[in-house]
Amino acid sequence: MAATITLLLSLLILMVKVGDAQQVLKLQNPRLMNCRFDKIYQFGDSLSDTGNCIRETLCGATLSCGALPYGMDFYQNATGRCSNGMLIIDFIAVESGLPLLNPYKDENADFRHGVNFAVAGCTALSAKSLAENNIDNIALTNSSLSVQLDWMSSHLQTTCSPEKLNKSLFLVGEIGGNEFIYGLSQGKTMDESRRMVPEIVQTIIHGVKRVIGFGATQIIVPGNFPIGCHPIFLTKFMTNISTAYDEYHCLKDLNNFAIFFNRNLQQAIDELKKDYPNITLIYGDYYNAFLWLLQNAGSLGFDNSSLQKACCGIGGEYNYDVHRRCGAPRVPVCVDPSTHISWDGVHLTQNAYRWIARWLIDDMLPKLNCRVRLIEEAE
Repeated sequence: MAATITLLLSLLILMVKVGDAQQVLKLQNPRLMNCRFDKIYQFGDSLSDTGNCIRETLCGATLSCGALPYGMDFYQNATGRCSNGMLIIDFIAVESGLPLLNPYKDENADFRHGVNFAVAGCTALSAKSLAENNIDNIALTNSSLSVQLDWMSSHLQTTCSPEKLNKSLFLVGEIGGNEFIYGLSQGKTMDESRRMVPEIVQTIIHGVKRVIGFGATQIIVPGNFPIGCHPIFLTKFMTNISTAYDEYHCLKDLNNFAIFFNRNLQQAIDELKKDYPNITLIYGDYYNAFLWLLQNAGSLGFDNSSLQKACCGIGGEYNYDVHRRCGAPRVPVCVDPSTHISWDGVHLTQNAYRWIARWLIDDMLPKLNCRVRLIEEAE
């Protein structure tokens, strides 16, 4: 297995520019290999999509992630990843000693080591539920969580039996955040958004039950980031009231909302564990992973003066303009994306995702109970 990860890293480095190879080389001590996963399955939205949306007619036509400068620092061309390079799921795959996950919509892809079902812009709720909540689906994709699970069901019918999934890792999310992005951008109040939380959480939990039914035994269910730290919301809800911001200049109300959502999700996961005591269910703490990154940004090589500024963007205090987003004509990219946390005001940079993945893996590994000796000991 040690030889596998060495070969994989070598191949990855060949695909990137010399300076960006350091991003991959900094994947030290790939302890997730100790779990010996043979497959990874990912459900989610643009935080995890590796190329599904760009293969959908309407979604692909509206998604800026399908063209440069997206993908500029890893693949040297756009793959549908909404970042300048690798995503959290990419780093998790590498640290597991597995190839990067191919998108389900790529009909010619190799799915022997798992599948990525995530679709940028998607929601946990169905299109019908969004309409019932008076939210316009501005992403033009109907590939909600239930649709992605239907894809998984179809995939399994042609590939493997449930008992062959006991060495697979499933990530159900992050998903459910777009409901709030769309709702708040369309004028919904915080209270109205809060009232949607139970329905969204139950939709996610229902999805987890479905993957358990498929045969999943090791499942990670991520929560949401502190959305009050994102340039898109810092710009939209900018205020002169100093008490509206915390010590990191994030909006308190929005972060409190994310905490509310995450707590509801955690409680639902804890309840689900009682019904499935033999299933490993882990809450993926994206919120605290992001806060850790923010708290240690300077020592991790980020520019402290640009922590809330989009690398790819233009205008305003946060370098973000909803009418001139990353990828639009004459919208510039910062000199060094690795010094920024935010890539385009909504999504993060490869370097930010790398450090968040590192924190998440360190946090989740003990809970996965992988009973294999460390690589160093094996050698």
